[in-house]
Amino acid sequence: MFRFYNDIIDNIIVVRIAIAISILVVVFIVGSLGYHLIEGMQFFDGFYMTFITITTIGFSELKNLSQGGRIFTMVLFVMGIGVISYIASQTTHLIFESEIFRLRAMKKQLEKMERHYIIAGYGRIGHRIAEVLQDANISIVVVDNRESSIERIKDDKLLYVDGDAQDEQVLKEAGIERAKGLICTLSRDQDNVFTTLIARELNPELFILVRTNHHHNAKKVKRAGADKVISPYEIGADRMANVILRPNVDQFMDQILGGTTQDHVFDEVKIFEGSDLAGKTLAEAQIRQKYFVVIIAIIPEDKHNIRFNPGSDDEISVGDSLIVLGDIERIKHLREEGCEDFRTLEERVSNYDFIQNMNPSKSNTKSV
Repeated sequence: MFRFYNDIIDNIIVVRIAIAISILVVVFIVGSLGYHLIEGMQFFDGFYMTFITITTIGFSELKNLSQGGRIFTMVLFVMGIGVISYIASQTTHLIFESEIFRLRAMKKQLEKMERHYIIAGYGRIGHRIAEVLQDANISIVVVDNRESSIERIKDDKLLYVDGDAQDEQVLKEAGIERAKGLICTLSRDQDNVFTTLIARELNPELFILVRTNHHHNAKKVKRAGADKVISPYEIGADRMANVILRPNVDQFMDQILGGTTQDHVFDEVKIFEGSDLAGKTLAEAQIRQKYFVVIIAIIPEDKHNIRFNPGSDDEISVGDSLIVLGDIERIKHLREEGCEDFRTLEERVSNYDFIQNMNPSKSNTKSV
């Protein structure tokens, strides 16, 4: 979806090259036929005369030309030089102005974008997040000003703004006022804090997810306006410690999250009006028997009293979200047949209210 400007440019290049080649072929055909009709030459001899005339090689004529042949040669020369000049000018234009055209086309697309996600910082973390969101067809714009990052963004064919994410004008150019979310993955916590402050001021309804290097800075980032703060280093350290403390659990998580040996994932499905599951208990719904997935938790629509490891007597209501573990295709079957949910992943993400639903103060996890 966001490789549009490369496709536009590639198509224009193909069209221009095709036009130039077509005109050149026509010139050669006209020249060959002209020499055949005027001078009685064979087609190949006419083609040869056309070639040496257009390329100005200067070889001698195959035969003495009549007055009509000489006039035709002059006209052919002008036509050939014109076509060659056109090809040369278009090639030069494409070489020196293609980048400018890309930037203009990208700027126009940025002006049209709405409810997209902005990734500030395209380091290792930002790059990985962009990969995942792009695979899910989520609209993203990257903001970075490092030359190495810009080259990588171009290689990945993403929309981007070349500038400092702490610059208000740069964020506006990335469409911060129309965006659905901002993901700050800058290398320094103070840069993430300042970017968050500006973004929150420009768009009070924006969902802001921030990376922090140090846990003690999490509160500061939240005070700046972030909705969710994650420390990749702490998550990584905890995961490594679990390899030692809980090796079997770690092996299980590798299979689930990494997808190395099993095609099973954690996912969520929402119960819609008219669903076969609405109003039934887990025992009555028989989800495990029908769809072969495991219900990990039930999250009510109001996000209060989350039921972890629900029992067979727990009732499923319209608006509830089920956290499930199972095969990808079976979860899809449950979502469509059991829950009447035919939305794509992109639609589910676009319609989700992160600010309202991800406020930790509204969650009260209850273990059953």
